[in-house]
Amino acid sequence: MSSTENLRVAVIVGSTRNDRFGPTPANWIAERARSHGGFDIEYVDLLEARLPDVLAGDDEQVPLPPPVEALGARLAAADAFIVVTPVYNRGYPASLKTAVDWFFDQWSAKPVGFVSYGGTGGGLHAVEQLRQVFNEVHAATIRNTISFANFWDKFDDRGRPVEYEAAQAAAKTFLDQLTWWAHALREARSKHPYKT
Repeated sequence: MSSTENLRVAVIVGSTRNDRFGPTPANWIAERARSHGGFDIEYVDLLEARLPDVLAGDDEQVPLPPPVEALGARLAAADAFIVVTPVYNRGYPASLKTAVDWFFDQWSAKPVGFVSYGGTGGGLHAVEQLRQVFNEVHAATIRNTISFANFWDKFDDRGRPVEYEAAQAAAKTFLDQLTWWAHALREARSKHPYKT
């Protein structure tokens, strides 16, 4: 695989609640990633994925449910992930935990960046917990996070951040960092397949 080939990045909308806000920052960061260059974006909405809440366990004789197989193929094809998460009761959504737990190899040795939103904390409680969860499936979370505190005031009616220039600058730094890790880990996986 050429190092100049576009990176495949899955932007994951983590909330499945009614009246969720997640698609707004997810659409914004997906557009920023397209504009950044070097990315092919796969938009993954967990509401549409319809993953079962009950996991199948370790019985290899039982076929995976079709929604799990479908999402698994999309995640496996990705070189990196951008997870868009709210904070619910100082934690992340159950839909995200279900999505992480259904898979393992699809996440392994790939970078994960976070875009979070919430009240005064901007969703950072959820991000810090997700760092531990993704570490367990051998993913590498990048340091920079984009966080929107009091998110209801942070986007205009077109879905653009109100503090546009600051958000654009934060997105560039975030995407630069994700790019570095995605290239480095893709090259490493191609030379030395990752074993868990």
